[in-house]
Amino acid sequence: MLKRRSWLGLALALPLVPGLVHAQNNVVVFAAASLKNALDEIAANWSKDTGKPVPRISYAASSALAKQMEQGAPADMFISADLDWMDYVQAKNLIKIDSRFNLLGNKIVVIAPRDSKTTNLVLKGDDLAKALAGGRLSMANIDAVPAGKYGKAALEKLGAWNAVKDSIAQAENVRAALLLVARGEAPLGIVYSTDAAAEPNVRIVATFPADSHPPIIYPAALTKESSNADAKAFFDFLRSAKARTSFEKQGFTVLVKSNSAT
Repeated sequence: MLKRRSWLGLALALPLVPGLVHAQNNVVVFAAASLKNALDEIAANWSKDTGKPVPRISYAASSALAKQMEQGAPADMFISADLDWMDYVQAKNLIKIDSRFNLLGNKIVVIAPRDSKTTNLVLKGDDLAKALAGGRLSMANIDAVPAGKYGKAALEKLGAWNAVKDSIAQAENVRAALLLVARGEAPLGIVYSTDAAAEPNVRIVATFPADSHPPIIYPAALTKESSNADAKAFFDFLRSAKARTSFEKQGFTVLVKSNSAT
């Protein structure tokens, strides 16, 4: 494990996660890109309630964040969009195992630009490929990013993958995939339902059956190296009734009971 002072030496060798540079007293959160709207609100509420500095949140693909942690990037907690990448950092002894819990659930959907004529899309067989009409299907990286992995698994289960696999436009994270569709650069895309709800320039044209892919679970954990006294307080706030309201407003399913934090 690289110490914090060694992290600066990695800057030239590693792509920097946005928002990584932070004030010493801020709680630093590494979080899946799909959490941005909800977690920004939760962080602001926690700061308002406690008078503490607003946590600094680095949003990126769970895969990128896990790799940054492995290379010594300083963070107090990690919220992944799947179990695999939390398992990865746990195997590397980078988290406090007893702090880990499953926080949220989500759904994956197919989106189109707001003014698209595509509606009620059928996802089986060649129907999705036909709807693309020669365009690209925007997805997060299908080999590493959770949203891309879930999407590929669902397309394979529904017998649609072979027809579209050569038409995939892969993005570095799910919010980047969302943006391609919102800008009209791709006629269709696969994102979380919460991403679609956060972007007014897209609309949902199909929802994948829950049994077509592994359960979408967002685990959270404190990092092994965290020494910020406020990190545990913010981590506990993620289970509060106020945080639940913010998550549910964005369309997430909260998997834990609310604690007494306000």
